[in-house]
Amino acid sequence: MWAAEEEERRPLLGPPPCQAYGSNRVFGRRWLVLGIFSLLGFMQGLVWNSWGPIQNSARRALGFTTPDISLLVLWGPIGFAPCFLFTWLMDTKGLRLTVVLAALLMSIGTLLRCIPINNLLIKRWLIHTGQLFNGLAGPVVVNAPPFLSTTWFAPDQRATATAIASLFNYFGGACAFLVGPLVVPAPNGTTPLLTGDLSQSNDSIKEHIQALLFAEFAVTILLFAVVIAYFPSQPPLPPSIAAASQRLNYRTSICRLLGNFRFLMIASAFAMPLGILAGWTGVLDIIVTPLKVNQVDAGWIGFWSVIGGCVVGILCARFADFFRGILKLILLLLFSGATLSSAWFALTCFNSVTHLPITRVTLYTSCILTGIFIISSVPFFFELFVETVYPVPEGITCGFVTFLSNVFMGLLLLFLAFYHTDLVIAQ
Repeated sequence: MWAAEEEERRPLLGPPPCQAYGSNRVFGRRWLVLGIFSLLGFMQGLVWNSWGPIQNSARRALGFTTPDISLLVLWGPIGFAPCFLFTWLMDTKGLRLTVVLAALLMSIGTLLRCIPINNLLIKRWLIHTGQLFNGLAGPVVVNAPPFLSTTWFAPDQRATATAIASLFNYFGGACAFLVGPLVVPAPNGTTPLLTGDLSQSNDSIKEHIQALLFAEFAVTILLFAVVIAYFPSQPPLPPSIAAASQRLNYRTSICRLLGNFRFLMIASAFAMPLGILAGWTGVLDIIVTPLKVNQVDAGWIGFWSVIGGCVVGILCARFADFFRGILKLILLLLFSGATLSSAWFALTCFNSVTHLPITRVTLYTSCILTGIFIISSVPFFFELFVETVYPVPEGITCGFVTFLSNVFMGLLLLFLAFYHTDLVIAQ
């Protein structure tokens, strides 16, 4: 009994245990479960960020305005309003129910967006409603990674599994920067991937947007079928003592979180920069238009910043699995880099005062580095949260911090929605 209690008190990211867990506790199917969940997170991020990268095309073909674009991105954080309901379902009913529900919401959302209708007003409201349904799936795909890794993976693979499951959602958002501008032609004559015609009418742009929406619906409904066919809540045997241990109830967990000053400080350090970066990335095309950057270049900037963050985050997580106990050092290095790169971008934008040159190289480099440093810190924060408040359930812990992060994202997007100037499209 004493040995079991000592094992349960061992920090999740501390030194590795002297004795490895038995091989019968870890199942090969865990990688299939991780892969299915990661692809679901990928599609949720892709659908959420569908409109920012093609906002110029959507303005022309569908009559969208700057508030429309901001609101389409804002449905993501608004979807976190029932966040604690989903975390309660996750911790009491298991992974399968919540993941099936998330896949269903995404399927409904993508279906509503691609309904072919000529009335632009009704079409716009269907698109907004679809984005809201996709946003409602966000609490599951964002909060579940630590719970999934604890349930299915041994301690020496947990950071890696958390990184893959959480960062694939950002990877999907990054691919939207690539897919959207390449498939949908821009009003300034940018050649899309699927056509060589430089002269694009409103009807042509609308047809390419519709094709993109149909494609995203097809992939989402396929993933929904896969989740229905196979996505178990837990393995036959727990992979570690932490996975098998009893967690606190919901009410006690909330009180424990609100009364833990260390946790609240770490949550603030996580939520503010990540929430602002997520909202900023979703409307990056609008932000860089005054700098004479078109939507294709803005797409590449957003794509490489998020992709870099995903790659660096997974590599650092694998490194942390081998060398335990260096989590604080990794986070300090990442946030130091984020501070310097974001300051570089801000000073470049105020070149009338700083006289720093605005070039494609400086914009690409500063934006990409900022995304890399902040996004790659996400899985480390998740693991740190779980360790700090253990035995509070992982779903409640991550639900609290992601809800806080989405509050900051929502504040930024609300500001852009109500305090804006419709900008001339960069040529």
